Amino acid sequence: MKVIRNCVAAAILLPAATAWAQEESEELSPEDLAAIEAATAEDAAALEETAPSAPEPAAGAPSESMNPDLSFIADFALAAFSDDEPDLQTGAHDPRDNGFTLQQLELWVGAAVDPYFRFDANLVFGLFGVEIEEAYATTLDLPAGLQARVGQFLTRFGRLNATHPHAWHFVDQPFALGRVFGGEGNRGLGVELSWLTPLPWYVELVGSVTDAAGDESARSFYGADDPGVESPLDFQYTAAVEQFFALSDDWSLYWGLSAALGPNPTGRDNRTEVYGTDLYLKWRPITYASDQEIAVQAEWLVRRRQVPEDVLTDVSGYAYVFWRFAERWGAGLRYEHGSPAYDLEGDRAQDYLDPEWTDHRHRVAANLTFWPTEFSRLRLQGAVDYPKWLDEPVWAGFLQAEFVTGAHGAHPF
Repeated sequence: MKVIRNCVAAAILLPAATAWAQEESEELSPEDLAAIEAATAEDAAALEETAPSAPEPAAGAPSESMNPDLSFIADFALAAFSDDEPDLQTGAHDPRDNGFTLQQLELWVGAAVDPYFRFDANLVFGLFGVEIEEAYATTLDLPAGLQARVGQFLTRFGRLNATHPHAWHFVDQPFALGRVFGGEGNRGLGVELSWLTPLPWYVELVGSVTDAAGDESARSFYGADDPGVESPLDFQYTAAVEQFFALSDDWSLYWGLSAALGPNPTGRDNRTEVYGTDLYLKWRPITYASDQEIAVQAEWLVRRRQVPEDVLTDVSGYAYVFWRFAERWGAGLRYEHGSPAYDLEGDRAQDYLDPEWTDHRHRVAANLTFWPTEFSRLRLQGAVDYPKWLDEPVWAGFLQAEFVTGAHGAHPF
Protein backbone atom coordinates (compact mmCIF):
# COMPACT_ATOMS: atom_id res chain seq x y z
CA MET A 1 0.00 0.00 0.00
CA LYS A 2 2.88 2.38 0.76
CA VAL A 3 4.30 1.84 -2.74
CA ILE A 4 0.90 2.56 -4.29
CA ARG A 5 0.49 5.78 -2.29
CA ASN A 6 3.98 6.91 -3.37
CA CYS A 7 3.14 6.23 -7.01
CA VAL A 8 -0.11 8.17 -6.82
CA ALA A 9 1.51 11.11 -5.04
CA ALA A 10 4.34 11.26 -7.52
CA ALA A 11 1.95 11.08 -10.44
CA ILE A 12 0.11 14.12 -9.07
CA LEU A 13 2.91 16.19 -7.62
CA LEU A 14 5.67 15.83 -10.24
CA PRO A 15 3.67 17.27 -13.15
CA ALA A 16 2.42 20.05 -10.87
CA ALA A 17 5.94 20.89 -9.73
CA THR A 18 7.20 20.97 -13.30
CA ALA A 19 4.37 23.26 -14.40
CA TRP A 20 4.97 25.57 -11.42
CA ALA A 21 8.67 25.72 -12.25
CA GLN A 22 7.90 26.67 -15.83
CA GLU A 23 5.51 29.42 -14.73
CA GLU A 24 7.99 30.83 -12.21
CA SER A 25 11.07 30.41 -14.37
CA GLU A 26 11.25 34.12 -15.10
CA GLU A 27 11.52 34.94 -11.33
CA LEU A 28 14.02 32.17 -10.44
CA SER A 29 17.77 32.31 -10.79
CA PRO A 30 19.62 29.73 -12.92
CA GLU A 31 20.90 28.12 -9.72
CA ASP A 32 17.36 27.68 -8.39
CA LEU A 33 16.18 26.14 -11.65
CA ALA A 34 19.09 23.68 -11.63
CA ALA A 35 18.29 22.67 -8.03
CA ILE A 36 14.62 22.06 -8.90
CA GLU A 37 15.52 19.94 -11.94
CA ALA A 38 18.00 17.88 -9.88
CA ALA A 39 15.40 17.24 -7.17
CA THR A 40 12.79 16.24 -9.79
CA ALA A 41 15.21 13.78 -11.43
CA GLU A 42 16.10 12.30 -8.02
CA ASP A 43 12.42 11.77 -7.15
CA ALA A 44 11.74 10.15 -10.53
CA ALA A 45 14.66 7.73 -10.03
CA ALA A 46 13.41 6.79 -6.56
CA LEU A 47 9.91 6.20 -7.92
CA GLU A 48 11.24 3.89 -10.64
CA GLU A 49 13.16 1.82 -8.09
CA THR A 50 10.16 1.34 -5.75
CA ALA A 51 7.49 0.70 -8.44
CA PRO A 52 6.53 -3.00 -8.81
CA SER A 53 7.67 -4.58 -12.07
CA ALA A 54 5.77 -7.07 -14.25
CA PRO A 55 6.86 -10.68 -13.70
CA GLU A 56 9.06 -12.14 -16.40
CA PRO A 57 7.50 -15.06 -18.36
CA ALA A 58 8.92 -18.47 -17.55
CA ALA A 59 11.56 -19.74 -19.94
CA GLY A 60 9.95 -21.61 -22.82
CA ALA A 61 6.39 -20.76 -21.76
CA PRO A 62 4.04 -20.22 -24.72
CA SER A 63 2.30 -16.91 -25.10
CA GLU A 64 -1.37 -16.80 -24.09
CA SER A 65 -2.51 -16.24 -27.67
CA MET A 66 -1.05 -19.62 -28.71
CA ASN A 67 -2.97 -21.65 -26.12
CA PRO A 68 -6.00 -23.46 -27.64
CA ASP A 69 -9.36 -23.62 -25.91
CA LEU A 70 -9.90 -26.97 -24.18
CA SER A 71 -12.90 -28.67 -22.65
CA PHE A 72 -13.87 -32.10 -21.36
CA ILE A 73 -17.44 -33.40 -21.65
CA ALA A 74 -18.30 -36.61 -19.81
CA ASP A 75 -21.56 -38.56 -20.22
CA PHE A 76 -22.40 -41.47 -17.91
CA ALA A 77 -25.59 -43.55 -17.97
CA LEU A 78 -27.32 -46.26 -15.97
CA ALA A 79 -29.59 -48.42 -18.14
CA ALA A 80 -32.22 -51.11 -17.61
CA PHE A 81 -33.91 -53.11 -20.42
CA SER A 82 -36.82 -55.51 -20.15
CA ASP A 83 -35.03 -57.62 -22.77
CA ASP A 84 -31.55 -56.73 -24.04
CA GLU A 85 -31.56 -59.54 -26.63
CA PRO A 86 -31.61 -58.62 -29.42
CA ASP A 87 -29.69 -55.35 -29.09
CA LEU A 88 -31.97 -52.70 -30.61
CA GLN A 89 -29.79 -49.67 -29.90
CA THR A 90 -28.03 -48.36 -33.03
CA GLY A 91 -25.87 -45.52 -31.67
CA ALA A 92 -22.25 -46.11 -30.70
CA HIS A 93 -22.73 -43.89 -27.62
CA ASP A 94 -26.08 -45.43 -26.63
CA PRO A 95 -26.41 -47.43 -23.41
CA ARG A 96 -26.74 -50.98 -24.72
CA ASP A 97 -26.72 -53.27 -21.66
CA ASN A 98 -28.16 -53.36 -18.18
CA GLY A 99 -25.90 -51.47 -15.80
CA PHE A 100 -23.53 -48.54 -16.06
CA THR A 101 -22.12 -47.12 -19.31
CA LEU A 102 -19.48 -44.52 -20.10
CA GLN A 103 -21.15 -43.04 -23.15
CA GLN A 104 -18.16 -40.86 -23.91
CA LEU A 105 -15.44 -38.67 -22.48
CA GLU A 106 -14.87 -36.04 -25.14
CA LEU A 107 -11.89 -33.72 -25.32
CA TRP A 108 -12.60 -30.71 -27.52
CA VAL A 109 -9.67 -28.59 -28.72
CA GLY A 110 -10.07 -25.45 -30.81
CA ALA A 111 -8.06 -22.38 -31.75
CA ALA A 112 -7.35 -19.95 -34.56
CA VAL A 113 -4.23 -21.09 -36.42
CA ASP A 114 -3.64 -17.76 -38.15
CA PRO A 115 -5.80 -15.10 -39.83
CA TYR A 116 -6.78 -17.64 -42.51
CA PHE A 117 -7.58 -20.92 -40.69
CA ARG A 118 -9.16 -22.25 -37.52
CA PHE A 119 -8.52 -25.78 -36.22
CA ASP A 120 -10.96 -27.92 -34.18
CA ALA A 121 -10.71 -31.49 -32.95
CA ASN A 122 -12.92 -33.83 -30.91
CA LEU A 123 -11.16 -36.79 -29.30
CA VAL A 124 -13.40 -39.39 -27.64
CA PHE A 125 -12.01 -41.53 -24.83
CA GLY A 126 -13.62 -44.86 -24.00
CA LEU A 127 -12.78 -47.61 -21.57
CA PHE A 128 -10.88 -49.43 -24.30
CA GLY A 129 -9.26 -46.75 -26.40
CA VAL A 130 -9.24 -43.31 -27.95
CA GLU A 131 -11.00 -42.26 -31.15
CA ILE A 132 -10.49 -39.22 -33.36
CA GLU A 133 -14.09 -38.25 -33.94
CA GLU A 134 -13.35 -35.01 -35.77
CA ALA A 135 -10.19 -33.08 -36.67
CA TYR A 136 -10.50 -30.38 -39.30
CA ALA A 137 -9.40 -26.90 -40.34
CA THR A 138 -11.89 -24.21 -41.35
CA THR A 139 -11.12 -21.22 -43.53
CA LEU A 140 -11.73 -17.75 -42.07
CA ASP A 141 -11.13 -15.36 -44.94
CA LEU A 142 -12.62 -16.66 -48.19
CA PRO A 143 -14.50 -14.08 -50.26
CA ALA A 144 -18.10 -14.02 -51.48
CA GLY A 145 -19.63 -15.87 -48.51
CA LEU A 146 -17.57 -19.02 -49.10
CA GLN A 147 -16.12 -21.26 -46.39
CA ALA A 148 -14.20 -24.54 -46.63
CA ARG A 149 -13.29 -27.37 -44.26
CA VAL A 150 -10.62 -30.03 -44.71
CA GLY A 151 -9.87 -33.04 -42.50
CA GLN A 152 -12.13 -35.58 -40.81
CA PHE A 153 -15.58 -34.25 -40.01
CA LEU A 154 -19.21 -35.21 -39.59
CA THR A 155 -20.99 -34.44 -42.83
CA ARG A 156 -23.77 -31.87 -42.71
CA PHE A 157 -26.46 -34.30 -43.80
CA GLY A 158 -29.63 -33.37 -41.98
CA ARG A 159 -29.71 -31.74 -38.59
CA LEU A 160 -28.59 -34.31 -36.00
CA ASN A 161 -25.71 -36.01 -37.82
CA ALA A 162 -23.31 -33.07 -37.42
CA THR A 163 -23.88 -32.78 -33.65
CA HIS A 164 -22.32 -34.55 -30.67
CA PRO A 165 -24.20 -36.39 -27.87
CA HIS A 166 -23.93 -33.52 -25.39
CA ALA A 167 -26.02 -31.37 -27.78
CA TRP A 168 -28.86 -33.92 -27.97
CA HIS A 169 -32.21 -33.57 -26.22
CA PHE A 170 -32.33 -37.32 -25.53
CA VAL A 171 -30.01 -39.92 -24.00
CA ASP A 172 -29.70 -42.04 -27.14
CA GLN A 173 -29.44 -41.52 -30.87
CA PRO A 174 -32.59 -41.99 -33.01
CA PHE A 175 -32.37 -45.40 -34.64
CA ALA A 176 -32.92 -43.81 -38.07
CA LEU A 177 -29.38 -42.39 -38.06
CA GLY A 178 -27.78 -45.58 -36.79
CA ARG A 179 -29.70 -47.69 -39.30
CA VAL A 180 -28.72 -45.53 -42.29
CA PHE A 181 -25.34 -44.08 -41.33
CA GLY A 182 -24.01 -46.22 -38.46
CA GLY A 183 -23.38 -45.80 -34.78
CA GLU A 184 -21.03 -42.83 -35.19
CA GLY A 185 -23.11 -41.06 -37.82
CA ASN A 186 -21.83 -40.21 -41.27
CA ARG A 187 -18.30 -38.79 -41.35
CA GLY A 188 -15.05 -39.22 -43.19
CA LEU A 189 -11.82 -37.71 -44.42
CA GLY A 190 -12.41 -35.17 -47.12
CA VAL A 191 -13.15 -31.58 -48.04
CA GLU A 192 -16.28 -29.45 -47.72
CA LEU A 193 -17.29 -26.16 -49.34
CA SER A 194 -20.22 -24.02 -48.20
CA TRP A 195 -21.70 -20.83 -49.60
CA LEU A 196 -23.88 -18.35 -47.74
CA THR A 197 -26.03 -16.98 -50.55
CA PRO A 198 -26.98 -13.27 -50.79
CA LEU A 199 -30.71 -14.06 -50.85
CA PRO A 200 -33.08 -12.02 -48.64
CA TRP A 201 -33.43 -14.93 -46.20
CA TYR A 202 -30.71 -17.21 -44.82
CA VAL A 203 -29.82 -19.87 -47.39
CA GLU A 204 -26.59 -21.87 -47.19
CA LEU A 205 -25.49 -24.42 -49.78
CA VAL A 206 -23.12 -27.16 -48.63
CA GLY A 207 -21.23 -29.81 -50.59
CA SER A 208 -18.59 -32.28 -49.47
CA VAL A 209 -16.49 -35.13 -50.86
CA THR A 210 -15.37 -37.79 -48.36
CA ASP A 211 -14.06 -41.33 -48.27
CA ALA A 212 -16.77 -43.95 -48.80
CA ALA A 213 -14.87 -46.53 -46.75
CA GLY A 214 -14.55 -46.99 -42.98
CA ASP A 215 -16.79 -47.70 -40.02
CA GLU A 216 -18.46 -44.31 -40.43
CA SER A 217 -19.97 -45.36 -43.79
CA ALA A 218 -20.56 -49.05 -43.15
CA ARG A 219 -24.35 -48.92 -43.16
CA SER A 220 -24.89 -47.49 -46.63
CA PHE A 221 -21.56 -47.15 -48.43
CA TYR A 222 -18.33 -49.16 -48.74
CA GLY A 223 -17.62 -49.50 -45.02
CA ALA A 224 -14.97 -52.07 -44.19
CA ASP A 225 -15.21 -53.60 -47.69
CA ASP A 226 -12.88 -51.06 -49.28
CA PRO A 227 -11.88 -51.90 -52.85
CA GLY A 228 -9.89 -48.68 -53.10
CA VAL A 229 -10.33 -45.51 -55.13
CA GLU A 230 -10.11 -46.01 -58.88
CA SER A 231 -12.33 -43.14 -60.03
CA PRO A 232 -14.25 -40.16 -58.62
CA LEU A 233 -17.27 -42.46 -58.32
CA ASP A 234 -15.56 -44.25 -55.43
CA PHE A 235 -16.07 -41.25 -53.10
CA GLN A 236 -19.17 -40.29 -51.12
CA TYR A 237 -20.78 -37.01 -52.18
CA THR A 238 -22.99 -35.06 -49.77
CA ALA A 239 -25.05 -31.97 -50.55
CA ALA A 240 -27.37 -29.90 -48.38
CA VAL A 241 -29.53 -26.79 -48.55
CA GLU A 242 -30.08 -25.09 -45.18
CA GLN A 243 -32.64 -22.32 -44.76
CA PHE A 244 -33.53 -20.19 -41.77
CA PHE A 245 -36.64 -18.04 -41.36
CA ALA A 246 -37.32 -15.54 -38.57
CA LEU A 247 -41.09 -15.94 -38.31
CA SER A 248 -41.37 -13.34 -35.56
CA ASP A 249 -39.34 -12.00 -32.64
CA ASP A 250 -40.21 -15.15 -30.66
CA TRP A 251 -40.54 -17.83 -33.38
CA SER A 252 -37.91 -19.14 -35.80
CA LEU A 253 -37.87 -21.95 -38.36
CA TYR A 254 -35.07 -23.98 -39.91
CA TRP A 255 -35.66 -26.25 -42.91
CA GLY A 256 -33.07 -28.40 -44.65
CA LEU A 257 -32.79 -30.76 -47.61
CA SER A 258 -29.93 -33.26 -47.91
CA ALA A 259 -28.59 -35.98 -50.19
CA ALA A 260 -25.71 -38.46 -49.87
CA LEU A 261 -24.57 -40.53 -52.86
CA GLY A 262 -21.86 -43.17 -53.09
CA PRO A 263 -20.88 -46.78 -53.78
CA ASN A 264 -21.96 -49.74 -51.67
CA PRO A 265 -20.17 -53.07 -51.12
CA THR A 266 -22.64 -55.30 -52.96
CA GLY A 267 -20.92 -54.72 -56.30
CA ARG A 268 -18.31 -52.48 -57.89
CA ASP A 269 -20.91 -50.43 -59.77
CA ASN A 270 -23.72 -50.63 -57.21
CA ARG A 271 -24.71 -47.29 -55.71
CA THR A 272 -26.55 -45.99 -52.64
CA GLU A 273 -28.68 -42.86 -52.53
CA VAL A 274 -29.92 -41.31 -49.28
CA TYR A 275 -32.31 -38.34 -49.36
CA GLY A 276 -33.47 -36.46 -46.31
CA THR A 277 -35.45 -33.49 -45.08
CA ASP A 278 -35.34 -31.95 -41.63
CA LEU A 279 -37.33 -29.30 -39.80
CA TYR A 280 -36.63 -27.36 -36.62
CA LEU A 281 -39.18 -24.96 -35.12
CA LYS A 282 -38.25 -23.00 -32.03
CA TRP A 283 -40.17 -20.68 -29.71
CA ARG A 284 -38.06 -18.63 -27.36
CA PRO A 285 -39.66 -15.40 -26.13
CA ILE A 286 -37.42 -12.35 -26.22
CA THR A 287 -40.22 -9.77 -26.28
CA TYR A 288 -40.81 -10.42 -22.57
CA ALA A 289 -38.91 -12.08 -19.72
CA SER A 290 -39.34 -15.86 -19.67
CA ASP A 291 -37.27 -18.98 -18.95
CA GLN A 292 -39.41 -21.14 -21.21
CA GLU A 293 -38.66 -22.36 -24.71
CA ILE A 294 -40.10 -25.03 -27.01
CA ALA A 295 -38.24 -26.88 -29.76
CA VAL A 296 -39.89 -29.15 -32.35
CA GLN A 297 -37.58 -31.22 -34.55
CA ALA A 298 -38.28 -33.81 -37.24
CA GLU A 299 -36.07 -35.64 -39.73
CA TRP A 300 -36.94 -38.29 -42.33
CA LEU A 301 -34.63 -40.29 -44.58
CA VAL A 302 -35.31 -42.34 -47.72
CA ARG A 303 -32.57 -44.78 -48.78
CA ARG A 304 -32.25 -46.60 -52.13
CA ARG A 305 -29.54 -49.26 -52.55
CA GLN A 306 -28.63 -51.17 -55.64
CA VAL A 307 -28.04 -54.85 -54.90
CA PRO A 308 -27.49 -57.69 -57.36
CA GLU A 309 -30.56 -57.82 -59.61
CA ASP A 310 -32.67 -55.54 -57.41
CA VAL A 311 -33.03 -52.18 -55.63
CA LEU A 312 -33.92 -51.95 -51.92
CA THR A 313 -35.77 -48.93 -50.49
CA ASP A 314 -36.49 -48.11 -46.85
CA VAL A 315 -37.78 -45.09 -44.91
CA SER A 316 -36.75 -44.05 -41.39
CA GLY A 317 -37.33 -40.97 -39.30
CA TYR A 318 -38.13 -39.35 -35.99
CA ALA A 319 -39.96 -36.34 -34.56
CA TYR A 320 -39.81 -34.84 -31.09
CA VAL A 321 -40.85 -31.88 -28.98
CA PHE A 322 -38.75 -30.56 -26.12
CA TRP A 323 -40.19 -28.06 -23.65
CA ARG A 324 -37.95 -26.16 -21.26
CA PHE A 325 -40.67 -25.16 -18.82
CA ALA A 326 -38.43 -23.57 -16.17
CA GLU A 327 -34.91 -22.19 -15.90
CA ARG A 328 -33.47 -25.55 -14.84
CA TRP A 329 -36.11 -28.03 -15.98
CA GLY A 330 -37.15 -29.48 -19.33
CA ALA A 331 -39.15 -32.40 -20.72
CA GLY A 332 -39.15 -34.16 -24.08
CA LEU A 333 -41.26 -36.60 -26.08
CA ARG A 334 -39.95 -38.42 -29.19
CA TYR A 335 -41.49 -40.78 -31.76
CA GLU A 336 -39.45 -42.90 -34.21
CA HIS A 337 -40.43 -45.08 -37.14
CA GLY A 338 -38.61 -47.39 -39.53
CA SER A 339 -40.07 -49.34 -42.45
CA PRO A 340 -38.84 -52.69 -43.75
CA ALA A 341 -36.93 -52.82 -47.01
CA TYR A 342 -38.98 -52.98 -50.21
CA ASP A 343 -37.85 -54.26 -53.60
CA LEU A 344 -38.61 -52.84 -57.06
CA GLU A 345 -41.98 -54.60 -57.10
CA GLY A 346 -43.01 -52.95 -53.83
CA ASP A 347 -42.81 -56.22 -51.88
CA ARG A 348 -40.98 -56.64 -48.60
CA ALA A 349 -37.47 -57.92 -49.10
CA GLN A 350 -34.82 -59.26 -46.78
CA ASP A 351 -32.17 -56.65 -46.04
CA TYR A 352 -28.59 -57.94 -46.09
CA LEU A 353 -27.67 -55.41 -43.36
CA ASP A 354 -30.62 -56.18 -41.04
CA PRO A 355 -32.04 -59.62 -41.94
CA GLU A 356 -34.35 -59.56 -38.91
CA TRP A 357 -35.88 -56.18 -39.85
CA THR A 358 -38.84 -57.63 -41.74
CA ASP A 359 -41.62 -55.34 -40.49
CA HIS A 360 -42.29 -51.83 -39.25
CA ARG A 361 -40.65 -50.60 -36.07
CA HIS A 362 -41.96 -47.93 -33.70
CA ARG A 363 -40.31 -46.41 -30.62
CA VAL A 364 -41.56 -43.76 -28.19
CA ALA A 365 -39.35 -42.08 -25.56
CA ALA A 366 -40.03 -39.47 -22.88
CA ASN A 367 -37.59 -37.75 -20.56
CA LEU A 368 -37.17 -35.20 -17.79
CA THR A 369 -34.02 -33.06 -17.63
CA PHE A 370 -32.55 -31.00 -14.77
CA TRP A 371 -29.64 -28.57 -15.15
CA PRO A 372 -27.98 -27.72 -11.81
CA THR A 373 -25.90 -25.21 -13.82
CA GLU A 374 -24.91 -24.78 -17.46
CA PHE A 375 -21.95 -27.12 -16.76
CA SER A 376 -23.91 -30.17 -15.60
CA ARG A 377 -27.05 -32.05 -16.57
CA LEU A 378 -29.13 -34.91 -15.13
CA ARG A 379 -31.64 -36.73 -17.32
CA LEU A 380 -34.21 -39.47 -16.65
CA GLN A 381 -35.63 -41.19 -19.73
CA GLY A 382 -38.00 -44.03 -20.42
CA ALA A 383 -38.81 -45.70 -23.75
CA VAL A 384 -40.89 -48.46 -25.29
CA ASP A 385 -39.59 -50.05 -28.50
CA TYR A 386 -41.96 -52.11 -30.63
CA PRO A 387 -40.38 -53.92 -33.58
CA LYS A 388 -43.31 -55.79 -35.08
CA TRP A 389 -41.15 -58.81 -35.85
CA LEU A 390 -40.90 -59.40 -32.09
CA ASP A 391 -43.73 -60.81 -30.01
CA GLU A 392 -43.36 -58.30 -27.18
CA PRO A 393 -42.19 -54.68 -26.99
CA VAL A 394 -38.92 -53.86 -25.24
CA TRP A 395 -39.03 -51.36 -22.37
CA ALA A 396 -36.00 -49.31 -21.37
CA GLY A 397 -35.06 -46.82 -18.67
CA PHE A 398 -32.00 -44.54 -18.51
CA LEU A 399 -30.49 -42.23 -15.93
CA GLN A 400 -27.81 -39.99 -17.43
CA ALA A 401 -25.35 -37.55 -15.87
CA GLU A 402 -23.27 -35.08 -17.89
CA PHE A 403 -20.45 -32.82 -16.76
CA VAL A 404 -18.63 -30.12 -18.74
CA THR A 405 -15.43 -28.37 -17.74
CA GLY A 406 -13.30 -25.90 -19.65
CA ALA A 407 -14.03 -23.56 -22.53
CA HIS A 408 -16.78 -24.76 -24.81
CA GLY A 409 -18.69 -22.34 -26.99
CA ALA A 410 -22.43 -22.13 -27.48
CA HIS A 411 -23.97 -24.59 -29.94
CA PRO A 412 -25.38 -23.24 -33.20
CA PHE A 413 -29.12 -22.79 -33.65
